[in-house]
Parts: sequence; C-alpha cells; structure tokens
Amino acid sequence: MSKKLLITEKPSVAMEFAKALKITTNRKNGYLESDQWIITWCVGHLVTMSYPEKYDEKLKFWRLDTLPFIPEEWKYEIIPQVENQFNIVKGLMQREDIEEIYNAGDSGREGEYIQRLVFMMAHPNEKAKIKRVWIDSQTEEEILRGIKEAKDQSEYDSLSDSAYLRAKEDYLIGINFSRLLSIIYGRRLANKINEDKASISVGRVMTCVLGMIVSREREIRNFVKTKYYKIIRRIWRTKCYI
Repeated sequence: MSKKLLITEKPSVAMEFAKALKITTNRKNGYLESDQWIITWCVGHLVTMSYPEKYDEKLKFWRLDTLPFIPEEWKYEIIPQVENQFNIVKGLMQREDIEEIYNAGDSGREGEYIQRLVFMMAHPNEKAKIKRVWIDSQTEEEILRGIKEAKDQSEYDSLSDSAYLRAKEDYLIGINFSRLLSIIYGRRLANKINEDKASISVGRVMTCVLGMIVSREREIRNFVKTKYYKIIRRIWRTKCYI
C-alpha cells in the first residue's frame, strides 16, 4: 500500500501535524506511521556547508596567499550531531512505498533552505511526487488546508535559489574576512587580552549587530548629564456660591 511522507523542521511541529491527521499511535524511532501517512522531522539543520579544509587539506592553515577562498563547486556534509536523524529521514524518503513527499518545513526562506539541503543529500525515491506545504499557523484547520492545497515543490524554486545564494554569501564573507582579519590583527588582539593567540570572527549579520551594540555602549559610557525642563499643566478650580 502506497503512503505519503511528510517532513517538518522540528519534532514539535511534527506532533501538531500528527494531531491534525489523527495519528496518535505507532510512534517509531524518529517518525510516526499510520496506514496512509508517515511523519518525520529534522531537528533544525541536518546538513551544512563544508569548511575549506574539506576542499583541500592545505586550507586548514590560515594564510594570506590562500585568500580569497571561492569554491567552484560547493560541498555539503551531514552535521555529525544529528546524523542519526538524517539517516532516518533519508531511509524514509527512499522507501519504495512512498508515492508523495510533503515538504512541510517552516514557511520562509530559511525553512526552505533547511529542507532543500536534506532533499539534495538524501536522494528521495524518484517515483515520488514532491509537494510543498505552506501554512501561516499550526492550527488544525490551517494544517489540513496546507496539505490539501500543497503545490509542486518546483513552484518554490526561486525561493530556494535565493536561500542558497544567501547562504553562500554568508559563507564567503565569514570564511574570508575572519581569516583575513585574524591573520593581520590576531596577534595584536592576543597581546591585548593576554592570550597566546586570538581569532576575529566576521559575519554578514553578527558583525552588524556587534557594531550596533558597541555604538550603543559608547553612547552610554559617554553620556553627560544635562538639565532639562518639563511643562506641567495645572488646572485651577474656583468655587461659586449662590
């Protein structure tokens, strides 16, 4: 008997889908299964981009003459801490009795990216149709609507492309600028903090946020007390005697 496989981003979300589909029994290791449905989950990211040393062992050492590092073909790998769950998801996706696979990742670019990496690495059953569930909440009504109106996953290829591009941009900025600044200023920083060595982390988002925090901290430290005045409104009442 053919079955439908549904994959969520987190176990808690999978439980909400299971409730909506009335699957309350037959829980197995890493998934739930009924006569018609199999529900499994990621635990956030299961797949990540490989570090430079996976391309070339020599890149494990940080040197100016190896920068910038821009791979021609991108490599990905399973995150060791969650490899067991990835293998469970992969095994289910490759089952011969799976006729439809529902990508029920979080509705957004990052959610799409997490799921697409899994699909890319797991090589699902080629006969299975792959659909995308897009919902705005986790109410039973919304979940059932999302499954019923699920579109072919290819409808979201543009979203997937933008997610891959953003991840590559983050990777290139982080890898190259972290190495560059660490090589140039790492020793100076280490001397300042009395350590043998130090690295400087740079990221597209984290560096901007850190800049905001530093700017605010400087404002607090440089604050100078000044007098200020308030306008107080008073209402005068008079009594009338007749």
